[in-house]
Amino acid sequence: MRRFIPFLAKPPLVPVIRLQGSIGMGTRSLSDASLAPVIERAFSRGKPVAIALAINSPGGSPAQSSLIAARIRRLADEKKIPVHAFVEDVAASGGYWLATAADQIWADESSILGSIGVISAGFGFPEALARLGVERRVQTAGHSKSLADPFRPQTEADVARIRALIEPLHQIFIAQVRARRGGRLDESADLFNADIWLGQRAVALGLADGIAHLKPKMQALYGEKVRLVPHGQRRGLLQRFGLSLVDSGLAAVEDRALWAQYGL
Repeated sequence: MRRFIPFLAKPPLVPVIRLQGSIGMGTRSLSDASLAPVIERAFSRGKPVAIALAINSPGGSPAQSSLIAARIRRLADEKKIPVHAFVEDVAASGGYWLATAADQIWADESSILGSIGVISAGFGFPEALARLGVERRVQTAGHSKSLADPFRPQTEADVARIRALIEPLHQIFIAQVRARRGGRLDESADLFNADIWLGQRAVALGLADGIAHLKPKMQALYGEKVRLVPHGQRRGLLQRFGLSLVDSGLAAVEDRALWAQYGL
C-alpha cells in the first residue's frame, strides 16, 4: 500500500549483485556479456542509495574480470552511487579484481582474499603419444601458431612467449589494485606475489576495509529499514536442473580446480 501513497518516504534501496563462481565465457561462469543486464538493471531501477556486491569467486579470465569491474565502476561514477563489496568464502585473483570495483571492501574473518597474480597452466604428454606409436602431424602458417602444443615437448621459446603474455597481465592487475585501493595499501608488504590472506590480515594490509557482513553493515550505514533487493544471473531450465548439455567435462574440471586452490 505504501507505494500508492506518494508522500510517504520509501525505505532506502540497496540492490545486491551476486558475483558467484569462476570468471570466463563458460555457461556457468561470470562474464561481462551475461552480467551486463544484471548490473545495468541494479543501477537503474528505483533510486539506489548504494550497490552491494556479494562476491564468492576464485577468479578466472583476466579480460572478463577487467570488463565486469569496469562496467560496475563506470555506472557507479556516472550515477554517483557508492559500491560496497562483501567477500564470502573467497575473492581471489579475478575475484579480488571484481572486489576492487567497489569503493569499500568488507570480508568475514574467515574469507580468503588476494592472489594478485596471473597463471598459465596446461598439460603435456608427448612421451605418452610416442609410447602409443602415435605420430603428431601439424602444419602451420606462422611459427607461433602451435604455441604450447601439449602434444610436443615444451621449448624455451614457448616459455618465453607465455611469460611475455602473463607478465604484462600481472602489471595490469597490479595497476588496477593500486588505482582502486590507493593509499590504503601497506606499501611495506609484498602484496603482489599472488599470496592469499584471511579477512583480518587482508584488512591490516589494506586489501579490505573491515570485517562486516552484508545486511548488518548496510543497516548500519543506511538505516534499519534499508531494502536489500537481490540481482543475479538468470539460468536456463537445463542449468537449473544441472542438465546443461553445453558444459564440457574439461571445463567443469578446470572450474573445480580453481576452487580447490583455496580448499573449497
